[in-house]
This record gives sequence, C-alpha cells and structure tokens, in this order.
Amino acid sequence: MCTAITYKTKGAYFGRTLDIECSYGEEVIVTPRNHKLSFRHKKDLESHYAIIGMGTVKDGYPLYYDAANECGLGMAGLNFPINACYFPLQEGKENISPFELIPWLLSQCKNVDEARKRLSRIHLCNTPFSPELPLSPLHWMIADREESIVVESVEEGIKIYENPVGVLTNNPPFSYHLLHLCDYMTLSKNPPKAQFGKDFLTPYSRGMGAMGLPGDFSSASRFVRAAFVRENAVSKSDELSSISQFFHILGSVEHVRGCVLLNDGKYEITAYTSCINLERGIYYYTTYENRTISAVDLSKCDLEARELCRFPLQTAQRIEWQN
Repeated sequence: MCTAITYKTKGAYFGRTLDIECSYGEEVIVTPRNHKLSFRHKKDLESHYAIIGMGTVKDGYPLYYDAANECGLGMAGLNFPINACYFPLQEGKENISPFELIPWLLSQCKNVDEARKRLSRIHLCNTPFSPELPLSPLHWMIADREESIVVESVEEGIKIYENPVGVLTNNPPFSYHLLHLCDYMTLSKNPPKAQFGKDFLTPYSRGMGAMGLPGDFSSASRFVRAAFVRENAVSKSDELSSISQFFHILGSVEHVRGCVLLNDGKYEITAYTSCINLERGIYYYTTYENRTISAVDLSKCDLEARELCRFPLQTAQRIEWQN
C-alpha cells in the first residue's frame, strides 16, 4: 500500500511512499530524450521528454513506480486492488497497457492539462508485460506545480478526478476518500475553546486539536492523516527546508516492520519514500534501512543519450559520526 502527496513552497514537490513486503530490484532510472520507448499497440517514440523516477528495468524497459519529466510533470501509480479494471483492445482509442501509462504520458505531456486531454483518448487495455509479470491493479496521481488529478480505471471506464487535497492512497476509490474527509472537518492544529456551564475547559496537553485523527495503517486513515499533516505543515521555502518537511509529512504515514502482518507471514514496510523537485528534476529518496536522503539530479545526466541511466539504491544506513 502507498501514499502520495504534493507540496508547494518556493518550489513544487511530488512524491510517495512505497509500502510493500519485499523488494523488486528498485532503482532510480533516467530515461533520456533519445532512448527509444516501445509500446505494445502504439508506434515507438524515438525522441521525447527526459524522465527520472523509481522503478525496475525488465528486458530493457523502464517500469516506473513514480517519476517526473523534465517539464515538471510528476506521476505515481499506487495499488488499487478490487477496484482496478482493464479492458480488451478497442478500436479508435489509444490502447495503452497500465505498465506503459507513466512513460506514455510523461514522455509527451508538459503539464496536467496536456495529460488530461491525452487521457480522454486513452483506453487502458489488459495486455500484460509478460506471462511471468501480470498487470498490477493501480490508480494514478498526476501533478504539476499548479494542480493534480487522480486517474482510475474501473468497471465503468476511466474516471478522472480533480485532486484539491494533493493526496492519494489506495482503495476505496478516490471519491470515497474525499467524502470521508468530511468526518474529520473539526480537526484543528489548535483546540477551540469549550465551555461547560460557566467554566472554560483548559487543555491538559498540546496537540489536542487533532484528537480523533486516525492512527492506523489503513488506506482511508492514511489519506486523512496525510491530508491533515500536509495542510497544516509549515516550513521555510528554501530547498533543504522544503524537502526535509516533505519527508516529515510522509513520515506520518510510514509503515514500521512488525505492525502490518500479511497472510504469508511477511510484514509490510515503507520500502522507500521519494520526493521529486518537479521544477529542477531532482529525485530525492530514503529507504527503510537508510534514513539519509540520497539524490539524483536529472540535469547532471546526458539527456541526449540513447541508453537508460540507472542508479542502484543506497540501502545501507549511513551515520555521520561526530567524535
């Protein structure tokens, strides 16, 4: 399960947690402008916008979990079991498999508005990457500096939601999460005064304005918690302050090993947390074992190259000794 957010100070930031029980060989992948992108039912793209993000490479193909392009458009795919639905090929539409959706949009769209228009022509087909790698049930959050949307492919077809809170988790559908927020409209960063009879009650602790904020790891609770923390988070506008605050916001929904037990006896953990500076193309990340922030700068790669540029994750904990 996962949580994605946007955050805006002087810069614009987009990222997510990947909550999972095992690794699939994730790494930071840069797809330069001249790397040929192939699609199952569309013509290959010989040139396109450069992309940076987290994912795995299978048979030379970048399977992105989350990414951003050089224009400042970001996108993440989050687990959406039960509700996700993909369809047979349809004539007259852009038949795109879900594993192709991130590179298809980020390679060609400058902003959310362009992505929204292209999505109106897209048909998410049920073509798997391979027999050994079936399709994952996903929905997607797409964001630029000014706005974000959520894309869900369900039985009724593709639904596109405006995302005013800049948060996405997992199922139920996004419309439920927005409605569910109404149950927490009385939360506050500061408790209001309450009078009983002639006396005003005095809070016995700081933070009591957020009493009732859900603390479990379910997708509905993480959505509310991330929305509340993001909405109330305050930071300076410089880069270091902004990314530090971004990781603190997502830290409020991180999975700790041992707290979410799966049926196979494994534990779900926050395998990594990402933060992308959309305007500068810098991909920051931490891993479960390594809390030090690592970074890859898109502009320092050869963007005219033809081959993928891959950066293995820094997973070993680094400690800065002071004596």
